[in-house]
Amino acid sequence: MTYLAKPKFHHPALETNDLGFTHRDYEGAISTLCAGCGHDSISSAIMRACFELSLPPHRIAKLSGIGCSSKTPTYFLGQSHGFNSVHGRMPSVLTGANLANRDLIYLGVSGDGDSASIGFGQFAHAIRRAVNMTYIVENNGVYGLTKGQFSATSDKGSKSKKGVANPDSPIDLATIALQLGATFVARSFSGDKDQLVPLIKAALEHQGSAFIDCISPCIAFNNHDGSTKSFDYVRAHNAALNALDFLAGRAPITADYAEGTAQPVTLHDGSTIRLRKLAGDYDIHDRVAAIGHIHRLAEAGEIATGLIYLDEDAADMHQRLGTVTTPLNALQGADLVPGAAALEKINAGLR
Repeated sequence: MTYLAKPKFHHPALETNDLGFTHRDYEGAISTLCAGCGHDSISSAIMRACFELSLPPHRIAKLSGIGCSSKTPTYFLGQSHGFNSVHGRMPSVLTGANLANRDLIYLGVSGDGDSASIGFGQFAHAIRRAVNMTYIVENNGVYGLTKGQFSATSDKGSKSKKGVANPDSPIDLATIALQLGATFVARSFSGDKDQLVPLIKAALEHQGSAFIDCISPCIAFNNHDGSTKSFDYVRAHNAALNALDFLAGRAPITADYAEGTAQPVTLHDGSTIRLRKLAGDYDIHDRVAAIGHIHRLAEAGEIATGLIYLDEDAADMHQRLGTVTTPLNALQGADLVPGAAALEKINAGLR
């Protein structure tokens, strides 16, 4: 068996970001996924987003479950914290890590089997609790590791590689995320990096639960005629809600847009998303309308992509629970054991 390793040397004139890092500093190991897999394109988009945001790799925690998608954190951000959990349990591990250390930037990477089947309940509770994270589902509508069975996100009537039609209705994770209270919901396509990179950047800067459902065709088992998650089908049925650009708040913002063609959106930290509206009646701030819009497009055989919903006044789990600002793993003994007087005061409040 031959093992490949990336060369340690690189061209001295590589582009650097504000931290002086090159794109190479955000890479991981060489991918062992099938050549052409959409998941590798998502990994590339994540690396590009983190590079352009000048995020210190050591401040990022990447977590995953089981599946082709959950292997991908090995292939990006090799200098970041990482944890590969058991099947479907990534959201609970991420929630616990976030409670212990709120100072890290949390990135959860999952798949449609990992999040929409065995981990569906975990997905739901992490979203509704407003865990401050970017949650990306690499959605290929198939179980690639176990040779091509339909997943819970496979569209009804979609055909497998062997020609069998799926009899079951699909779970639309973007719609579920909206219903559960996610404050940033988007959908994209692994083959559309111009759309995906700004969405990931905006999600990483968002305070609260940011969810991205990314259609990512499986070239081995779900990239044929009859599949609704193939490269050709998604390209032909992609109904983009908006065209996106993202400028971090720390960078100068200059723009010259004609009236009525752009919608500025300012996030909590001052970062800005600029949207060029393609559908004049679409409002990213209307949660109920967003759910209806997804369903209407789905009934017409279209896939809604872009920024679907944004709550600019979102509060994350720590704000809701009133936790201390110091990460729990940095508290000292006096903070953790305040003494008998403090305990008596707490007990008195419960009587």
